[in-house]
Amino acid sequence: MPREHVVERGKVHYKWDNSLPPVVEVEPGDVVHFETNEVTDGQVTPGCPASRLAEIDFDRLYPLAGPVYVKGAEPGDALVVEMLELRPLEWGWTGILPGLGLLADEFPEPYIRHFDLSNGHYAELRSDIRIPLQPFCGTMGVATDEPGRHDVLPPTKGAGNIDTRHLNVGAKLSLPVFVPGAMFSVGDCHAAQGDGEVCVTGIECPMAFTLRFDVEKGRGPRPWSYRFVTPPGSLQPRYDERGYLAITALGPDLMEDARNAIRDLIAWLGREKGLSREDAYVLCSLAADLKVSQIVDRPNWGVSAYLALSVFV
Repeated sequence: MPREHVVERGKVHYKWDNSLPPVVEVEPGDVVHFETNEVTDGQVTPGCPASRLAEIDFDRLYPLAGPVYVKGAEPGDALVVEMLELRPLEWGWTGILPGLGLLADEFPEPYIRHFDLSNGHYAELRSDIRIPLQPFCGTMGVATDEPGRHDVLPPTKGAGNIDTRHLNVGAKLSLPVFVPGAMFSVGDCHAAQGDGEVCVTGIECPMAFTLRFDVEKGRGPRPWSYRFVTPPGSLQPRYDERGYLAITALGPDLMEDARNAIRDLIAWLGREKGLSREDAYVLCSLAADLKVSQIVDRPNWGVSAYLALSVFV
């Protein structure tokens, strides 16, 4: 019979390291309950000023629960992680951190917005702008076969800081296994985020969540890749009802196309909705999806930024 386990809040590590001892050992099919702090591990607090973001100790970023040792997982296998419950706690924040983000050179000053998540359904950027909550764990990954300590930002060949917003309840994530037991860790939870996370943060929040683990023998994704399956109707359930504003940028550089699409969306939000540049950038990070519209018509590619009109009440 599958068993249930609890990883106590605070049993965390801040770097990938395959020499760390596991905090729990589980059988395939077992369920594990977790609770983690937001991405700064308490350095950002409810109501704190934006200046706090310029003082963050980066060695305390990404408090990851784990590692979880899954019995029977061996190199070449797939570790399958199923999302059973994802429950943001009462509060979250989104910020612009100096030197980070898609438009880092254009937003050099720290900026922060705090959100009340207690209604469980949406976060208000303004009384007439509501961002639906679609919680997920921003960082999920396994230890690799490379010795030593490795930063969580950026992702590794074992996934990790993947910020994939469709890993909601009911989704199943398959990760490559590099070491016995897989040594899975998780954290960096978000209450909402757009595809791209363009200002470098989603709604960062403490979260209680439950995952089920399984192993598929010999079916691991190749290194530097992962796969996931979503439940039917899950991709845009809270956004589609009023359609989208989409802004497409064309050019020979996909990254610059992405920047131009977001620049134009920020300008539209300022002109049409009266948002400051900072709040418009934050809204793009939380509710706009970057999509590659075409990548075959050389030499100019297309990147579109889709903003759900349903966020405007």
